Amino acid sequence: MYRTSNAFSVLQATAAIVGMAILLWSLGLPSLRFAEAASVTNFSDTLSNSAASVDADHTIEFTTPTGVTNGQTIVFTFEAGEFNTTSVDYTDIDMATSSGEFTLAANCTGSERASAVFAGDVLTITLCSGDGGLIAPNGTTTIQIGENATFQTNGDQQINNPATFDSYQIGLVAGADSGETRVAIVSTVLVTASVDTLFTFTVAGLPGGTTVNTSDTSGGTTTATTIPFGLLDPGTASTAAQRLSVVTNARNGFAVTVQADGMLESTNGADIDGFIEGAYTTTPTSWVAPTPTIGQENSYGHWGITSDDAVVTESLNDHYGSGLFVSASTTPVEVFRHTTPTDGTGSGEGTTIVGYKVQVSSLQEAAEDYQAILTYIATPVF
Repeated sequence: MYRTSNAFSVLQATAAIVGMAILLWSLGLPSLRFAEAASVTNFSDTLSNSAASVDADHTIEFTTPTGVTNGQTIVFTFEAGEFNTTSVDYTDIDMATSSGEFTLAANCTGSERASAVFAGDVLTITLCSGDGGLIAPNGTTTIQIGENATFQTNGDQQINNPATFDSYQIGLVAGADSGETRVAIVSTVLVTASVDTLFTFTVAGLPGGTTVNTSDTSGGTTTATTIPFGLLDPGTASTAAQRLSVVTNARNGFAVTVQADGMLESTNGADIDGFIEGAYTTTPTSWVAPTPTIGQENSYGHWGITSDDAVVTESLNDHYGSGLFVSASTTPVEVFRHTTPTDGTGSGEGTTIVGYKVQVSSLQEAAEDYQAILTYIATPVF
């Protein structure tokens, strides 16, 4: 009896509503309409890192067909117990629509356009009444959570991902509209590769007339294995040169040194000493002729080294300047350096010219077989 009576009452109420609508329509008056909720569209959440149990930034986008008016809320519900949002607050959140960025705060007591508060798995964004914080119908909204939030302050806290590989639901209610999306937590992929070391060092001879470090010109022709000065004319300096080239993929480039097994010596015991007059100068110095003194054989003649490379030694400076020399030495002398991979081209990068200069006085002992052996050492720097 009760069910029949109750059903009859419902039918009466429905008939009354329909009748009222017909009456209003017939009189040309507005009829009653009820707001209808819609589903949000283009709802997505992009993670900066989809690995398990790591902190990640979230970039959330969605479109609200109905829009969100002042005083209404936007509520995100992350799957319960899976995401750790404990340390995230409004300073780690940016919100923007087609009308621009929203200023956010913990509540709507100031001039902010919206408030943003995390309560466990739920983020509630309230559009503050009277502050113009509304989202137009069919408006697209972008919300960034984490270190990618930089509009008001630089976000310094992120959401920690779930510990288990799976997909996780994120629900959204934006004003009258609602929807859901998912994010996937997946295993990371380790990418590995190897690249073989490439290192080629070449010494080449140069013809006479080659300019050496802007101020000298070579006399005779050299080869990759010989530097023939020939007959030395007392009082006149002689210059010879070789070209060095390096091809390498060493990350920090390379360094090249040269050293002699001794001074230019003859079988009769005579020698031509290191620049200047046997002082074995290591600080680059302008070339000077020997000033001979009888009885001081080291003053009779000397020889030295220069380089075109403007960036040598660990200080990476123009060690040799323009036309400066150091002594040939039994200690390695750096003549070429570059700090990145090179293909063997480009002056001072993949190639350089090294010059050797010798000058004797009239007191230099006579001999036909002065010689020394030079050794280049090229080292990649990884």
